[in-house]
Amino acid sequence: MFDLRQIRYFVTVAETGNVGRAAELLHISQSPLSRQIMQLEEQLGFALFERAKQRIHLNAEGRAFLAEAKALLAGAKRLEMFGRDLATGATGRLAIGYVEGAVHAGLVAGMLRQFRRERPQLHLSLMSLRSAAQLEGLRQRTLDLGLVYSPPSADYPEIAAMLVRREPLVLAIPEGDALTAVADIRPHHLDGHTWITVVRQPADTNRGQFLAACIEAGFVPDIAYETADPLTSLGLVSAGLGLATVQESLRSVAPPGIVFRDLPWFKRSVAIHLAWRRQDERAVIGDLRRAVGR
Repeated sequence: MFDLRQIRYFVTVAETGNVGRAAELLHISQSPLSRQIMQLEEQLGFALFERAKQRIHLNAEGRAFLAEAKALLAGAKRLEMFGRDLATGATGRLAIGYVEGAVHAGLVAGMLRQFRRERPQLHLSLMSLRSAAQLEGLRQRTLDLGLVYSPPSADYPEIAAMLVRREPLVLAIPEGDALTAVADIRPHHLDGHTWITVVRQPADTNRGQFLAACIEAGFVPDIAYETADPLTSLGLVSAGLGLATVQESLRSVAPPGIVFRDLPWFKRSVAIHLAWRRQDERAVIGDLRRAVGR
């Protein structure tokens, strides 16, 4: 295996044609430089120079070797720069998980816009995953960051998280429903109405949390429809099939035929947390955390 230092010494000597001048440029003494060149020739098994009194000249083998040596040094420089870019996050690949609520809140799009501007060579691999799957992906190092609904429990001590967005839930009502005429909707107004809710499988907790919040508020919902995502729920509301609560940011993408009302007394919201491995100190991870947290 060649020593890159010897290759660099050889190229400098070959380009100057003078060991003394090359030694000055390399900031070393002439004798050690000469020994390094001789060691390289011994390793190769042939001479690279024709030596005269004060100057040396490349022979045929030396000229051929010089071209490859320059290519090797250029490749080593590119590799060094690539390594630095990886360390700073200027290039490379990151795997990021997200829940659908992070998309609705604009967190994913905002992150992508900023990183296209600041790190155009960075490749982001985005995966829609449930919160539990993301935490396991972080633990197994198949993910670098995760946008999850709940922060990690004590079962994941190696994963840190911070709250990046919290949105209140708003009530979605079909146009033409009598509730649209009520300016200040209170819990008793919601008794006896048909409801649509999101159920996430497997091991759903959303339905139970929704029911508990309704009961605490003072009414019991008649849940007639269960959907896999809030946009489907809004489609059913638009069709006049019932009421639903969705995160506030979905107002702007809701289908026609829906009236929204705020429920300041309803103690439930959609929280999005950013999760990462505590030991991941890469600059790009820190920058992503700041970008998402803005």
